[in-house]
Amino acid sequence: MIAGISIYEILTVTSILFFIGVYGFITRKNLISILMSIELILNASVINFVVINKYLYPDMLQGVFFSIFIIAVAAAETALAVSIIINLYRQIASVEVKDTEIMKY
Repeated sequence: MIAGISIYEILTVTSILFFIGVYGFITRKNLISILMSIELILNASVINFVVINKYLYPDMLQGVFFSIFIIAVAAAETALAVSIIINLYRQIASVEVKDTEIMKY
């Protein structure tokens, strides 16, 4: 692992990042802020994959491969979400969650 930093400290930081993302996802009313919260959740899980893999199997790279896959999926998800948000903004001139009822029907 990293010299001077234990696995407990890294997992504590990633848990804090994860729950900050969950809190932001639940409480925010802006679509961009919600998207950033989702990215924070995904990044915390990526760091957990790498740290736990490095701790359990120091010579294997499965956690790194899963992390690269999650980063690729997160990039595609972000591109799609931003394009949807831009389209919504063009139609209703707002990115607030309460104003997105136009997509219901």
